[in-house]
Amino acid sequence: MDANAGVGPEATYSGDLPKMTSSVESALNGLGLTLPEAIAPVANYVPYVRTGNLLFVSGQISKTAAGAAVIGKLGVAVDVAGGQKAAELCALNILAQVKAAVGDLDRIVRVVRLNAFVNSAPEFTDQPQVVNGASNLIANVLGDKGKHSRTAVGVAALPLGVAVEIDAIIEVS
Repeated sequence: MDANAGVGPEATYSGDLPKMTSSVESALNGLGLTLPEAIAPVANYVPYVRTGNLLFVSGQISKTAAGAAVIGKLGVAVDVAGGQKAAELCALNILAQVKAAVGDLDRIVRVVRLNAFVNSAPEFTDQPQVVNGASNLIANVLGDKGKHSRTAVGVAALPLGVAVEIDAIIEVS
């Protein structure tokens, strides 16, 4: 007779369980994207703060953990399509920080707000189109939970010369 037959949820099992991929990570994979490792801060701040069910994610730049980055000013060295890719990278980095904070992207209840900063030439006015790179990715992988309020601001410079930086407020369970 199997010693575990008919046991309830209090049962314990030995051995490693297979790692489960969240539905959000599966959606990313379906888009040909992989969730990166969360990037450690480079200055005197923390990557996120949780208070209650709100997670405040510090600004994530258009850089990978391996150091590759989208560098340059929109309207000079980077076009709108390149800026959208930079914003998408920021969104991936935000999701990586959420996973580091709560362990599972399926714990996202709602993306509340994105604040985006676009390294822009003075005459460049397409910041909203650039930031759509982040908003579209979040909407594609989270559906209605990804619908958020947003600010898209042009700035004269960003840390390390990156093209885009985005911070976020996310409700989690």
